[in-house]
Amino acid sequence: MEFITNLSANASFYLTIGCVFLMVTCLWFLLLKKVSTAMDNYKKNFTETASSNMSDMFMSFDANQMFMINLVAIVVLPLLTWLITGDIPATLGMLAVIILLPSLFYRSMRKKRLQRFEAQLPDGLVMISGAMRAGASLNIALESLVKEQPAPLSQEFELFLKEQRLGVEFEDSLKKMEQRIPLPDFSMLVTALLINREVGGNLAETMETLGTTLRRKGMMEGKIESLTAQGKLQGIVMTGLPVLLGVLLNFMEPEAMSKLWTTTIGWVVLVVIIFMEMLGYFMISKITSIDV
Repeated sequence: MEFITNLSANASFYLTIGCVFLMVTCLWFLLLKKVSTAMDNYKKNFTETASSNMSDMFMSFDANQMFMINLVAIVVLPLLTWLITGDIPATLGMLAVIILLPSLFYRSMRKKRLQRFEAQLPDGLVMISGAMRAGASLNIALESLVKEQPAPLSQEFELFLKEQRLGVEFEDSLKKMEQRIPLPDFSMLVTALLINREVGGNLAETMETLGTTLRRKGMMEGKIESLTAQGKLQGIVMTGLPVLLGVLLNFMEPEAMSKLWTTTIGWVVLVVIIFMEMLGYFMISKITSIDV
C-alpha cells in the first residue's frame, strides 16, 4: 500500500514537472515568435526608410548592412555602458540615443543637402540665364548646368532631364522635383517656370532676376546667422550645463544623487528640471530665430 502511495506521489510530481515544463516551453516559443515578428517588422521599416532616404539623397548604401550595424550598436553600446558605469539611467539614455540616432542622422544629412542646394541655386540660375541669352533652349541650358555645376544641384536637374527624355510632362517633373526639394527659393523657381510655360515671356531675364534676388537673400541670411550665432551657442551651453553637472555629481556623489532615481520626490524634480530645460531652450531658440 505504501509503495502504491509513493508511486502515485511520484507520478503526480513528475506529471506536475512535465506540465510546468510544457507550459514554460510554450510560453518561450510564443515569446520567441513575438520577438521574431517584432524584429522582422523593425527590420522592414528600418530598411525601407533607409533605402528611401538614401535614394532621395542620391546615395547608395546597403540597407541590410546598415540594419545589422544598428542592431549591433543597440546591443553592444548599452551593454558596455552598463559594464563601465553600472548606472541604469545612463544605460537607458545610451539605448535611447542609439535608437534615435539613425533618424537624426538622416535629418542632418538631408538638411545639409538642402542647404548646399540652396547655396548653389543662384549661380545655377545665372548660368541658365547666360546660356539662354546666348541662344540656347531651356533644356540645353539645363544640360550645361548639369555638366558644370556640382552636386546636389546637378543631380536634381539631371534627374529632371532624364524624366523629360522618358516622356514625363514638364509640369509633373517640376512638381516631383519640388516635392524632393521643399525650399521656398526653389518654389519660386518652379512658379516662374510654370507661369512662363503658360503665358510666355523673357525667361532668361526672369532667371537672372531671380538668381540675383536669391543671392542677395542668401547674403542677408548669412549676416543674420552670424549675428545670432552667439545667442544660439549660449542657448546650447546653458541647456547642456545642468546636464553635465548632473552627470559629474552622479559620479562624484552617487549616494546623494541616487535620491533622484529612487524616490518619488526625486522623479518629480527630474520632470520639473527636464520641463524647464526644454522651455528655456525653446525660448532662446525662438528669440535667436529670425525669419527673412
